[in-house]
Amino acid sequence: MTNYLFQEQNWQTQLSQLVTDPYQLLELLQLSPSSLNSTALLAAQQFKLRVPRAFVEKMQIANPLDPLLLQVLPHHLEMQEHPDFVSDPLGEEAANQLPGVLHKYRSRFLLTLTGACAVHCRYCFRRHFPYQENLPKQDDWPDIRDYLLAHPEINEVILSGGDPLTLSDRKLGLWIDRLDSLKQIKVLRIHSRVPVVIPNRIDEHFCALLKNRGLKIILVIHSNHAAELDDYTCQQLQRLTAQGIWIFNQAVLLKGINDNANILAELSQRLMAANVIPYYLHVLDKVKGAQHFDTDPQHVENIYSELLSLLPGYLVPKLVREIAGEPNKTPLYGASP
Repeated sequence: MTNYLFQEQNWQTQLSQLVTDPYQLLELLQLSPSSLNSTALLAAQQFKLRVPRAFVEKMQIANPLDPLLLQVLPHHLEMQEHPDFVSDPLGEEAANQLPGVLHKYRSRFLLTLTGACAVHCRYCFRRHFPYQENLPKQDDWPDIRDYLLAHPEINEVILSGGDPLTLSDRKLGLWIDRLDSLKQIKVLRIHSRVPVVIPNRIDEHFCALLKNRGLKIILVIHSNHAAELDDYTCQQLQRLTAQGIWIFNQAVLLKGINDNANILAELSQRLMAANVIPYYLHVLDKVKGAQHFDTDPQHVENIYSELLSLLPGYLVPKLVREIAGEPNKTPLYGASP
């Protein structure tokens, strides 16, 4: 499906017109509603469906196994209990120092500026995160600034969420200005899935917002499959790399979606076409409700070994797991050559 209407609409309009009804999503894709049993609908009540129409346009009509659809459609297996899958798999509650502040790694400091996302990925490790009591308010900035100044080892701030690119440029710019005023902060990282699901978020205003900063700005996007990166999305990403913004990609290994070396190799090739560097390939965080996406460890090792043989080293993402309480992400099965 290619609908050029979404290339003309501004990102705010697209964000206001998300598909939130599972039956509507299936209707748009000409799929039977029979897959939505009562348990799947209960899953949709606990973690609501949210998906931009521009992302739906990238899905295959009449294919119930479309890899993009499977990432967002509520499933009855989400309601199964599993002892190894918990609400806070990364121990973020313990790292939550102030409203919006997560300090897990020595030199890096994370700000959750919003709980809103343009898309609800069913495997999201923060699907149970208590955003309402953790979002920083305007008058929280002095405390956040003082925390940074009291930890001079912090030289990088990561804007996360939710998704920080669901914020207006005005609100986003306010936080960037504040961080840019602190000499100890050298790097600002923005983690966002929005450029993949609403490519028009990368507009002239956003590009101008990032220009002429004292900070080194890095955008980390999240794409799991080459089908997410059509030509238009790649062109939009290239607008940022053309002005010196580094862009990296993080992917999650998902059973039935991208647990195949050829699929992952194609993703890396598409990322290269967009001037995006494959960064991390995460094994699934064991968050409650996502156990049906988990992949057998031996299968993971086999996939990664094959991926190493298919790609040059610069296109092989680092295979990692994040373990609660560890000072860094844990590399798995060796490093890329």
